[in-house]
Amino acid sequence: MSSRQFVLLALNGVSFGALLFLLSSGFTLIFGLMRIVNLAHGSFYLIGGYVGLTLIQAGQSFWVAMIGGALAIAGLGFVVERGLLRRVRGRTMPEVLLTVGLSLIFADLALAQFGGDPILLPRPPLFAGTIEFGEVTYPTFRLFVLGLGIVIAALMWLLQSKTRIGAIIRAGVDDREMVAALGINVNAIFTGVFVFGALLAGMTGVIGGVFLSLYPGADAEILNFALVVVILGGLGDLRGAIIGSLLVGLIDAFGRSLTPSLSYFLLFAPMALILIFKPQGLLGRVTESR
Repeated sequence: MSSRQFVLLALNGVSFGALLFLLSSGFTLIFGLMRIVNLAHGSFYLIGGYVGLTLIQAGQSFWVAMIGGALAIAGLGFVVERGLLRRVRGRTMPEVLLTVGLSLIFADLALAQFGGDPILLPRPPLFAGTIEFGEVTYPTFRLFVLGLGIVIAALMWLLQSKTRIGAIIRAGVDDREMVAALGINVNAIFTGVFVFGALLAGMTGVIGGVFLSLYPGADAEILNFALVVVILGGLGDLRGAIIGSLLVGLIDAFGRSLTPSLSYFLLFAPMALILIFKPQGLLGRVTESR
């Protein structure tokens, strides 16, 4: 492998890892705090991308589309959590079946409205070009995604480490019964975290529409990556989401290029080993079951 190819694959892996972090950071907080495997999270991503597509087709800019997709899915997340998930909270199988059912409904609605052809959203003019690193020419939009992932990670770290809300969320991940016993409105925290995760998924869907394109099945595909990130990194741990996203992005980039026939094995084998030897994840902590 030449140095140029290595740099390209590394950049592809890190930038894809940044995209995965934007999606999986909210997912892992929901998983860690609420003990819900939200299998509709990939649908939030896809529907957010289609909302952004609709806004772009209506003549709006990429930035308006990104914000609109994020806010629309945040609203959808609020309705889903308050109107549906709250009614089955604490019952694992109904939660799983509900989120699976929602993902199927959203997928069929998206297929009926937007068709089955892949749709690539246009890049914003500011990041439509390329930049050169010696012998390497690389799209500036992918570097924008990497930079955005770093900014979001820094903001989430500040929120989680330096604010009262962050302390409550961290405590809720470890022992939510104790948090409730202190008089804190756990239901409001649940709703806030779920809506925040949905907002990030909607925003990531618009970015992913430029990065990867939108198509039927993209929701399930991106959800698989997010699940691997959460399992590798650990429940509710921001550092775990960062490390897991980078690992998955790099494994996917190098695996698809060097051993395409084994790319999925290389991706899911580390997950299987983590589940066997350290089921709480690389940086996760053992938490009590509900």
